[in-house]
Amino acid sequence: MSKIYILHENEEWTAHLTKRLEELHLPYECWHLDHGSIDLTKEPPQGVFYNRMSASSHTRNHRFAPEFTKAVLSWLERHGRTVVNGSRALSLELSKVEQYMSLNQNGVTTPKTLVALGKDDIVSAAKQLNLSPFITKHNRAGKGQGVQLFHSIQALEEYVYGANFEEPVDGITLVQQYIDAPKPYIIRHEFVGGKFLYAVKVDTSEGFELCPADACSIEDQYCPTGAESEGGAKFEILTEYRDPIIEYYEQLLYANSIEVAGIEAIHDQHGQVYTYDVNTNTNYNTDAEQEANIHGMLELARYLGNQLYKVSPHQAS
Repeated sequence: MSKIYILHENEEWTAHLTKRLEELHLPYECWHLDHGSIDLTKEPPQGVFYNRMSASSHTRNHRFAPEFTKAVLSWLERHGRTVVNGSRALSLELSKVEQYMSLNQNGVTTPKTLVALGKDDIVSAAKQLNLSPFITKHNRAGKGQGVQLFHSIQALEEYVYGANFEEPVDGITLVQQYIDAPKPYIIRHEFVGGKFLYAVKVDTSEGFELCPADACSIEDQYCPTGAESEGGAKFEILTEYRDPIIEYYEQLLYANSIEVAGIEAIHDQHGQVYTYDVNTNTNYNTDAEQEANIHGMLELARYLGNQLYKVSPHQAS
């Protein structure tokens, strides 16, 4: 029997999708890829395989789940299985450097960024950047993990050589231009099936951790999901939003065989748009969706159901 297979490492995030699959009476099976084994001499089962492995898996003690997922995806793709967000999507999920290179290649502007390995080189990169303020972030991260704002090289040195320095899981630190937005918010663009679904305005007044998943409020008290800011909701879907940059984003997704993504951008004081994150393990905020009467996980479940119908028409009617 063909099914929808969900490749993941976080039950709390996956529960929102499986609920929608059950509503649509679609057969599914979850593969938690923090453990397991595969026999490379055998063929994978028939079905549709949806990869939603997260760059932040190591923060949940699932350090090698992405590496195992890469092996599983290679196996699936070798046998021609239908994979939603395959190997290329995983590569971008795990590396902001790869994200920026692909964004630039598709005509999208990103903040000026230097890449460093080693504490001395982080400081040297900041001096070379020669901008103030500036930020550092991890190459492989999630939920804004590792993002730090600095107003001077001295402050950076105190952090880098101090006890509170947070080592990136892949060792690579990005030293980046800080975008001074006129108002404290960013725009996250959601895509399903490689096509624009909606944009959500995210309040950044309380920090950089912008995970929209409902589970983030459980995992991280500093994640603003579901909370109210002084000006209203942290997450607000913009129902009339249609920016020309969406076309560039869709081209980016097509070029990288990515069907499901959330792409984050920010405007500076002069109206210039900078894109800084491509999240291929996208999540949605329930409160914001209910207010706008649009539901990302439902649309995703429908899309997966349509893909299953193509694989096995008699099992996904």
